[in-house]
Amino acid sequence: MKKAVFLDRDGVINRLVFNPASGRYESPHTAAELEVHPFAAESLRKLRDAGYLLFLVSNQPSYAKGKTSLENIMAVHHKLDRQLKTNGVRFAAYYYCFHHPDGVLPRYARLCRCRKPSPFFLRTAERKHRLNMAVSWMVGDQDSDILCGQEAGVRTILIAEELSAGKRGGSSPDHIALNLQEAARIILDFGSIPPGGTVPHSI
Repeated sequence: MKKAVFLDRDGVINRLVFNPASGRYESPHTAAELEVHPFAAESLRKLRDAGYLLFLVSNQPSYAKGKTSLENIMAVHHKLDRQLKTNGVRFAAYYYCFHHPDGVLPRYARLCRCRKPSPFFLRTAERKHRLNMAVSWMVGDQDSDILCGQEAGVRTILIAEELSAGKRGGSSPDHIALNLQEAARIILDFGSIPPGGTVPHSI
C-alpha cells in the first residue's frame, strides 16, 4: 500500500488574495491572481522523491457564492498545474468541492458530502490508489483541513498562515508549521515513525 500527502491549496501552496468586495483574504479568482509560494515546488518534489503520492483537496465555493466564474476557477487550476509540472511536480489527483450551503446558485448552494471537513475525497483517494492512511498526512491552514484529516485517519499539520488565522483555533493538529517548506521537513523527519511511535532524540 502507498503513502500520501493531502494538501489544501490556498494559503498552503499559493498565496491568499485580498478581495476588496468582502474585505477578506481569499482564494485567487482569476489566473492572474495566482501566486505560488517560491518554496512550494521544491517542498513538493522532496515529498514525491520520498515516495509520497500528492493529492490536492480544496474547497472552492467562490462560484457558488457568485464571486467568480467556473471558467476562472478552472483557469486558476490549470495555471497551477502547469507551473507545478514545469517544476517537476505531478499530483496524483486534484479534488475540488465547488459547493457551499450559503451559495446563491441553486445547483451549488447546498450541503454536500465532499466539502471539508468531510473526508469524502480522502476516502475516495484511499480506495482508488490503495493508500495506507496510517502513514499518510493532511496539510492545511484551517480547522476544516485538520478535522478532515483526522476523520480519515491520517496525521495532520496545520500551516500557521497569518491571513487565515480566523479560520482555526478549534482543532488539535499533530504538528504546526510556519509554511509548506517546514511542513515537508516535518513529514520527512517523522514519516517513517508509526503513529504512537517514539521520536528519535536527534529530531
